[in-house]
Formats: sequence, C-alpha cells, structure tokens
Amino acid sequence: MKLLILNGPNLNLLGIREPGIYGNDSMDSCLETLRKQFPDVEIEYFQSNVEGEMIDKMQEVGFSYDGIILNAGAYTHTSVALHDCIRAIKTPVIEVHLSNVHAREDFRHKSMISSACKGVICGFGMDSYRLAVSHFAFAK
Repeated sequence: MKLLILNGPNLNLLGIREPGIYGNDSMDSCLETLRKQFPDVEIEYFQSNVEGEMIDKMQEVGFSYDGIILNAGAYTHTSVALHDCIRAIKTPVIEVHLSNVHAREDFRHKSMISSACKGVICGFGMDSYRLAVSHFAFAK
C-alpha cells in the first residue's frame, strides 16, 4: 500500500508554529512514528507552501497510490483548485486538520475541499494523521 501525506502552507513549521494550537511535535517525528506503526504501508511525504505544487503532486500520484492524506492548511478555506483536483483524480483523499477548525475562527468553519474528499478528520493533533493512515490500512 502506498499513501501520500500532503501538507500545505506553513505546516513546514510544525513543532514550532503556535504550539498551543498545533502541538510541539515535528512532522519528521510524526512520520517516523507512523512508519513504525504501519511497516507494511509505504508513506511518502510532501509539503509545499505553493498551491500549484500541491496540485501537481496530487496529479502525479492520484492515479496510482492507494490514498492521499491532505492537510491543506489555509488553502482548505479558499481553494476551488484543490477541490477540482481532488475530484479529477481516482485516489481517495482524506482531509486532515490538527486542530478542531470548528472551534476556531469563523472563516475556518468552511472547507472548500471537504465535499470532494472521502472523509474529514480534525481536532486530534498529530494523531489525526494516524487515524487517516489507519483508515486506509484497515478499510475493506
């Protein structure tokens, strides 16, 4: 099984960015843990602050991978282009957020990509990624 974890803008700063909201763990430590927990799953990681690069990556793997775990960051709330890309590819996408976006600012309550995704996981910190990997690894 091959999965892509795709993170959007500012998520390269996990572990140091607003730890009260996003926690103290880095994405590197999260990936290390996930790869140990799911040794039979090949987990690729890509992060970009550029919307077009995220779309290019989804198109690159979106017809051959088993799943995409997408934390689009702020693009969640603004990007029709990401929505259209998710609809255009065959690989299922799970939308992930570390914080509970519904308990935050009003503008974060609306996702432009949720309706194109298989599901949404939010509010469980870095464990949100594990929950998404678990779905793909164990779903029948």
